[in-house]
Amino acid sequence: MNGSGLHHIHKRKRMNQKLKPYPNKNPWINFLDKLLLIVAIAGPIMSTPQILKIWLDKTSSGISVISFSLFAIFDIPWIIYGFIHKEKPILIAYFLWFIANLLIVIGAFLYP
Repeated sequence: MNGSGLHHIHKRKRMNQKLKPYPNKNPWINFLDKLLLIVAIAGPIMSTPQILKIWLDKTSSGISVISFSLFAIFDIPWIIYGFIHKEKPILIAYFLWFIANLLIVIGAFLYP
């Protein structure tokens, strides 16, 4: 039992948020929730040809290390946001984008 009494405040805050149930009863919103999980995985997979080109051909000609480094850095706040707000699609998408961008940056440094 929490002796500080703060658990009542948190319960009251949660009741006032009016959160929608998950999975949502609306078929359109339920479909959108599932679609976003697919997009969260499919999007970063689209960078696989670029990663394979760098790592298999051992060349990174035409790759902007600065751009992909910044993409990786800008993924970090989104990963934190997704974790804090428990937003699975955001967390999955930006974690996978971070890995993809990092692989491109590392390959660009190894194979200039």
